[in-house]
Amino acid sequence: MITSEVKANLVKTYGAKYGAGEKDTGCTAVQVAILTERINGLKEHFGANKHDYHSNRGLLKMIGRRRSLLKYMRSNSEETYKSLIKDLGLRK
Repeated sequence: MITSEVKANLVKTYGAKYGAGEKDTGCTAVQVAILTERINGLKEHFGANKHDYHSNRGLLKMIGRRRSLLKYMRSNSEETYKSLIKDLGLRK
């Protein structure tokens, strides 16, 4: 789970760079950044709780949502897509 300060920082950073402004929370890049942060936060949880299958389903749903957002972003702007996955450290 991410704190509101971390989320606000992500919105400010990626909203200004890829969206309409520093408060653009609906921008695809901001949504992908927030999902990536949540997914990375769950790695620590699964290290301690290997048999938490219910949370694993939520993780898979988040990964699927991020994948569909990235697919949408790639169809609209290939160069923005490449820049974002490089910034976030995603492999593709």
